[in-house]
Amino acid sequence: MISYLLRGVATGMAIAAVGVAHGQSTPLMSLSKTVEIAVNNDPWLAGSELRQRAMLSSSVAAASLPDPVVSLSMANVPTNGFALDQEPMTQLKTGVSQVFPRGDSLAIRSRQLAQQAAEHPLKRADRIAKTRVTVSEIWLDIYRAQQSIRLISQDRALFQQLSDIATANYSAAVGRVRQQDVVQAKLELTRLEDRLATLSALEERAVGQLMQWIITDVSASNIGNSAQGRLLLPENLPDIQPLPSPALDAIERKDFGALAEWLAQHPYVRAIEQRLLVSQTGIALAQEKYQPQWALNASYAFRDDTPAGTSRADFLSIGVSFDVPLFTDKRQDQDVAAAVDLSEALKTDRLLALREMIAASQALYAERQRLSQRRVLYQDELLALTQEQATASLNAYTNDDGDFAEVVRARIADLNARVDALDIDVAWAKNQIRLHYYLNPSADIPITHRGEQP
Repeated sequence: MISYLLRGVATGMAIAAVGVAHGQSTPLMSLSKTVEIAVNNDPWLAGSELRQRAMLSSSVAAASLPDPVVSLSMANVPTNGFALDQEPMTQLKTGVSQVFPRGDSLAIRSRQLAQQAAEHPLKRADRIAKTRVTVSEIWLDIYRAQQSIRLISQDRALFQQLSDIATANYSAAVGRVRQQDVVQAKLELTRLEDRLATLSALEERAVGQLMQWIITDVSASNIGNSAQGRLLLPENLPDIQPLPSPALDAIERKDFGALAEWLAQHPYVRAIEQRLLVSQTGIALAQEKYQPQWALNASYAFRDDTPAGTSRADFLSIGVSFDVPLFTDKRQDQDVAAAVDLSEALKTDRLLALREMIAASQALYAERQRLSQRRVLYQDELLALTQEQATASLNAYTNDDGDFAEVVRARIADLNARVDALDIDVAWAKNQIRLHYYLNPSADIPITHRGEQP
């Protein structure tokens, strides 16, 4: 009787699994689609483009001379009658003056602003690469939670029926079922319920984190939500495209020089180099402060005729003024020194960035090697062994030659092994995506699902 009931449980579980796999009509939210939506709807990228355009406009304006200054005045008007023809020095005066900035400071400042604008495309490329990593990791967290829930839910149904069988057999005194077997079955069911609650909380939290990336311009109807409000993901992990061989070879050989040359093309490092170029232009701009600032002025003064009607000559004045930077130790010298120090500090920023990226790449590669070993171990041996153990203990129990507690322990061990294998696969996918950020940041979304066109 026990054997018949257990075979019925197994058949029911198989039918349920087929229903889960093929009864789904809601569109699935693939990883590649999720990343594409997040990148296309990132407001930071739009803001960066606007800042770049603003700096380019400012660079054009910075190359222009200051506006000339026009003056109108009345000079030497007598206060005892305010007559314009009374005194020979009374004048109606108009003038114009033009300031010429120091040296080539206009052209240098314009070039500096254009260089600052050129940093934004690099920052956007780095932002896109980081967005792919962040969104992919959140998506994989949701995938891990959903697949773990699916695995546990399948075994929970089996444990529920095992518990019912044990309770019925204990009540009817059939077989060697003991009270502790009934208690243990209920205890494992409670533990599975707790695991499901924990995983559901993790899934909901990850979905909330993902919404900030995809909800801005995307309605809930086209992001793969089910009627129950869950984000429906494919059942298979995406395939990650291979990493660039030269970079992997450099990591394997621990050739830090070659790896540094490869990482020097990363947009994050290139953005620092662009800031370094801006700072070097700033040194040239500070050095222009040693040059004098010139100003040209011209004026024309009209004089009225004398009271007797005799014409008076008008006056024309032309002049040049300039400042003399004599006391440079407190101003110009300090400005140049500050610009030089800033440039040297950015060189250290570049060095630190390369060192951090080399260390991160090495650490991720070492983790990748260990995860690959564990994946092989689980797929080739451990999963088969735990499943074999679970089957053997179940067969022994159905033949009244085994212990119910051993059946439960074997099933739990098999479930834990499958969940651990899932965790390793997800960790490996995350590792590959992080390595892509360092070694292949400019690539398009390096992710495809099985059967999906890249």
